[in-house]
Amino acid sequence: MAVKIRLTRMGSKKKPFYRINVADSRSPRDGRFIETVGTYNPLVAENQVTLKEDRILDWLAKGAQPSDTVRSILSNAGVMKKFHNQKFSK
Repeated sequence: MAVKIRLTRMGSKKKPFYRINVADSRSPRDGRFIETVGTYNPLVAENQVTLKEDRILDWLAKGAQPSDTVRSILSNAGVMKKFHNQKFSK
Protein backbone atom coordinates (compact mmCIF):
# COMPACT_ATOMS: atom_id res chain seq x y z
CA MET A 1 0.00 0.00 0.00
CA ALA A 2 1.44 3.38 -1.04
CA VAL A 3 0.89 5.99 1.64
CA LYS A 4 0.88 9.74 0.92
CA ILE A 5 0.92 12.80 3.15
CA ARG A 6 -1.35 15.28 1.40
CA LEU A 7 -3.83 18.13 1.83
CA THR A 8 -7.55 17.61 2.32
CA ARG A 9 -9.74 20.61 1.57
CA MET A 10 -12.13 21.77 4.25
CA GLY A 11 -14.04 25.00 4.82
CA SER A 12 -16.71 26.67 2.73
CA LYS A 13 -16.77 28.02 -0.77
CA LYS A 14 -14.08 30.71 -1.38
CA LYS A 15 -12.74 30.14 2.16
CA PRO A 16 -10.46 27.10 1.96
CA PHE A 17 -8.89 25.48 4.99
CA TYR A 18 -6.71 22.40 4.67
CA ARG A 19 -5.91 19.43 6.87
CA ILE A 20 -2.63 17.60 6.35
CA ASN A 21 -3.62 13.94 6.28
CA VAL A 22 -1.89 10.61 5.85
CA ALA A 23 -3.88 8.56 3.33
CA ASP A 24 -3.69 5.64 0.96
CA SER A 25 -2.69 7.00 -2.45
CA ARG A 26 -5.69 5.29 -4.09
CA SER A 27 -8.30 7.05 -1.94
CA PRO A 28 -9.87 10.32 -3.18
CA ARG A 29 -8.58 13.72 -2.06
CA ASP A 30 -11.35 14.36 0.45
CA GLY A 31 -12.07 10.69 1.10
CA ARG A 32 -10.85 8.15 3.60
CA PHE A 33 -7.61 8.88 5.46
CA ILE A 34 -5.49 7.17 8.09
CA GLU A 35 -4.48 10.05 10.38
CA THR A 36 -4.56 13.86 10.57
CA VAL A 37 -1.08 15.24 11.26
CA GLY A 38 -1.61 18.98 10.85
CA THR A 39 -3.53 21.92 9.45
CA TYR A 40 -2.83 24.71 6.95
CA ASN A 41 -4.74 27.99 6.61
CA PRO A 42 -3.67 30.02 3.54
CA LEU A 43 -6.09 32.89 4.20
CA VAL A 44 -4.28 34.50 7.13
CA ALA A 45 -1.32 36.76 6.34
CA GLU A 46 1.44 34.43 7.57
CA ASN A 47 -0.16 31.18 6.31
CA GLN A 48 -0.92 29.57 9.67
CA VAL A 49 0.46 26.03 9.88
CA THR A 50 0.20 23.57 12.78
CA LEU A 51 2.06 20.27 12.62
CA LYS A 52 2.45 17.15 14.75
CA GLU A 53 6.17 16.81 13.99
CA ASP A 54 6.72 13.53 15.83
CA ARG A 55 3.89 11.81 13.92
CA ILE A 56 5.05 13.25 10.58
CA LEU A 57 8.62 12.06 11.19
CA ASP A 58 7.27 8.64 12.13
CA TRP A 59 5.23 8.37 8.90
CA LEU A 60 8.17 9.60 6.79
CA ALA A 61 10.37 6.95 8.41
CA LYS A 62 7.77 4.32 7.49
CA GLY A 63 7.96 5.40 3.83
CA ALA A 64 5.08 7.83 3.39
CA GLN A 65 5.60 10.22 0.46
CA PRO A 66 4.57 13.87 0.89
CA SER A 67 2.86 15.67 -1.99
CA ASP A 68 4.72 18.62 -3.55
CA THR A 69 2.74 21.22 -1.60
CA VAL A 70 3.07 19.35 1.69
CA ARG A 71 6.81 18.88 1.06
CA SER A 72 7.24 22.66 0.72
CA ILE A 73 5.18 23.28 3.89
CA LEU A 74 7.32 20.76 5.80
CA SER A 75 10.53 22.26 4.40
CA ASN A 76 9.53 25.75 5.51
CA ALA A 77 8.76 24.40 8.99
CA GLY A 78 12.12 22.57 9.18
CA VAL A 79 10.65 19.07 9.40
CA MET A 80 12.32 17.76 6.23
CA LYS A 81 15.74 18.85 7.52
CA LYS A 82 15.09 17.00 10.80
CA PHE A 83 14.04 13.91 8.85
CA HIS A 84 17.15 14.08 6.66
CA ASN A 85 19.43 14.43 9.70
CA GLN A 86 17.62 11.59 11.48
CA LYS A 87 17.87 9.32 8.45
CA PHE A 88 21.55 9.88 7.67
CA SER A 89 22.96 10.32 11.20
CA LYS A 90 23.48 6.57 11.62
